[in-house]
Amino acid sequence: MKSLTKSKMWLFAMGQFGWALLSGLIGSWLVYFYQPDTQSIAAGLTPLIPQGRVIFGVLTIIGLITAFGRLFDAVTDPLVASMSDKCKSPLGRRIPFLKWSAIPLAVTTVLVFCAPFAAESTLNGIWLFIFVALYYFFITAYCTPYTALYSEICNTEKERMTLSTAISLTFIIGTAVAYVAPTIWGIFEPLIGRITAMRVAFGILAGIAAICMFFPVFFIKEKDYVDAKPVESTAIQSLIQTFKNKDFRIFVGSDIFYWIALTMFQTGLPFFVTALMGLPENMFTPMFVGMTACSLIFYLPINHFVEKFGKKKMVIFAFAMFTLTYTITALSGKYLGFSSLAQGILIVILGSLPMAIFGILPQAMVADVAEYDAKKTGEKRQGMFFAARTFCFKLGQSIAMLMFTSIATIGVESGIGYRLVAIIAAVFCLIGGIILFFFNEKRILEK
Repeated sequence: MKSLTKSKMWLFAMGQFGWALLSGLIGSWLVYFYQPDTQSIAAGLTPLIPQGRVIFGVLTIIGLITAFGRLFDAVTDPLVASMSDKCKSPLGRRIPFLKWSAIPLAVTTVLVFCAPFAAESTLNGIWLFIFVALYYFFITAYCTPYTALYSEICNTEKERMTLSTAISLTFIIGTAVAYVAPTIWGIFEPLIGRITAMRVAFGILAGIAAICMFFPVFFIKEKDYVDAKPVESTAIQSLIQTFKNKDFRIFVGSDIFYWIALTMFQTGLPFFVTALMGLPENMFTPMFVGMTACSLIFYLPINHFVEKFGKKKMVIFAFAMFTLTYTITALSGKYLGFSSLAQGILIVILGSLPMAIFGILPQAMVADVAEYDAKKTGEKRQGMFFAARTFCFKLGQSIAMLMFTSIATIGVESGIGYRLVAIIAAVFCLIGGIILFFFNEKRILEK
């Protein structure tokens, strides 16, 4: 088998840029688009679906739809992973899934924002329900085989760390590019209005993402790097066997709390900037891009410190840093005694280091566990390990969306709900770090 060159690693990592950009569009702008606050409505957005806690007086329409989408996504993860692990295509077990899901993923991402009626309507809610589910199905069909292939095409832990750094970088940049959307729709808004301009911006970015997602398909010949026999066990059998690994259970338990916190914070960021800090909407982009740029500074030092301290200790430290960052966000605005711009800069700086750590290390930890388990059991189920991880954290994301869309409606004028969101995110990060203390990294790496 060939070793993956650095140029091939970057070509492979471009696929991550593509799907991260699409994921960033949904994660950053879906709630903003369909549950606009007073500032957004004043800027030209129109509520397109029923607003407020209209389901049992607790849940919102957008919260229920996004939570269902995450849950549907989580359920399909093991099914797609099993099909990928068992695939017998001449192109390999993973590349065919990337090839056939890239275009549908890009298209459905745009259609999520294209509800047909220009005013608040239940039919718009039905449209959103259908296309959110399709979006999550196609992103599973791409991402699950993609992450499994990442684990397989590397022969050593060092190679896994190098490739993990590359795909982490492209993930962060892809997510950051999603925050450039306001700059793009600002160009078109004077001509076609806010809502249409937003859809045009999302279409342009989705087209770029689709091209990038084909890079691994055209430039990586899977069978040059991977010699793996298709798995014969069923999806349920493979999933059960995967969760028998104690350290994997500990890891995903910690990971769930991280993703609940991150999802709540990422979804709330536009509102934190405007409602809490009182900054203009166009500050979204420089804040997130600034956090991304600062995080890049830490990439090389992270690889150095991992050699000295190990992945586990670094991730626990990142949990602590995010806990501090989210706490400061909860106090931002009138509760901190300095300017809002300075508060934003502080949050950017504090959040950049843990952002870099979580971007690189968790997926490398899953790859280590999957490789350890393959040596122990003789069965290569990398697809199922990554699917099981995403199954669990997407359940966490479903919970996060339900919580955010409901809590955020508390005291909208005063911003109390947004502060509660940030506090809860901080508490969940603290819990995630405590759980990870029980992960036995030493045993895994020794094997």
